[in-house]
Amino acid sequence: MRSKTAMLSLSHAAVDLACAALVFGRLLTGEVWLNVVLYNAFAFLMQLPMGVIADRLNRNMLFAAAGCALVALAYPLAGVPPLAAVIAGIGNGAFHVGGGIEVLNGSGGKAGALGVFVSPGAIGLYIGTFFAEKLWETPWLVPAAMVLIGLLLALVSFKKSRFVSENAEFEPELERDGALPLASLFLVVVLRAFMGTTDAFSAKSALYALPAFAAGLIPVLCLALGKAAGGFVSDAIGIKRTSAVSLGLCAALLLLPGPAFTLAALFLFNMTMPITLFASARLLKGAKGTAFGLLTAALFLGSVPAFLGIRLSLPAWLSAALAGWSLALLLLGLKKERG
Repeated sequence: MRSKTAMLSLSHAAVDLACAALVFGRLLTGEVWLNVVLYNAFAFLMQLPMGVIADRLNRNMLFAAAGCALVALAYPLAGVPPLAAVIAGIGNGAFHVGGGIEVLNGSGGKAGALGVFVSPGAIGLYIGTFFAEKLWETPWLVPAAMVLIGLLLALVSFKKSRFVSENAEFEPELERDGALPLASLFLVVVLRAFMGTTDAFSAKSALYALPAFAAGLIPVLCLALGKAAGGFVSDAIGIKRTSAVSLGLCAALLLLPGPAFTLAALFLFNMTMPITLFASARLLKGAKGTAFGLLTAALFLGSVPAFLGIRLSLPAWLSAALAGWSLALLLLGLKKERG
């Protein structure tokens, strides 16, 4: 399973890179707001119905492979930006759902693998955004890579002329008393996404002396490594303890001036991402893809200010208070978890 997780994680970075290169290289023309909203709506909101379909289809790797193919298809359609945005968004969502369920199925009841899977996406997004125009100098390269990755994912799952996964029998019902914890986890993700649209974790001004690529990459690495660390630390010391320590320290660091504290807070804040996904999947054991899609819809809602071009500057005390509120909601969402 480790090799499959590694493959899906690298594919995650590649898919997000391809989508970022498409959006920032070709879709920021014409009705820009429409293209951006269409892409994000189909990439995030559509993961909920796609999660239901993937849970019942029981062909996770094939679902992820189809997502790669759709992202590749969006490239030759870039001359019609709204259509390309929709196709790429659906492809991105399909990959995330299929890959996410597969990783969860093979996680052995631990969150570490999920943290590894979700973390490279931010790096792919950053590289695809930064080098968008450069990548379009050879326009066939990225879609060709997507096709090859999709074929590889499909072949890996090919057994005895079938592509069957190991999904549990589809059962979307929550565990007893699970509605409030799931709603709390949903709100945690909304709040996490919202804080990402503010200047709470911005340390770029102190990194301007570095080359442009490095100045932007450092915060992205803190974010990605935080996601990866969250899964492993929660496996080691418990999911509740990890949440309390990471968000408690994050709130304290947000009150302190200086880029080092800000970057450390960014790392700690993102440690909860695999935790929310992991806990929601445990509440919906028979519908992991549905759980994945539900929290991705929450991510969309929290990111609405960014889609509208709004970036808020919050006072340090308010950012710290929001981190504390996130902790309270998360602990409520984890009330059925141990440790």
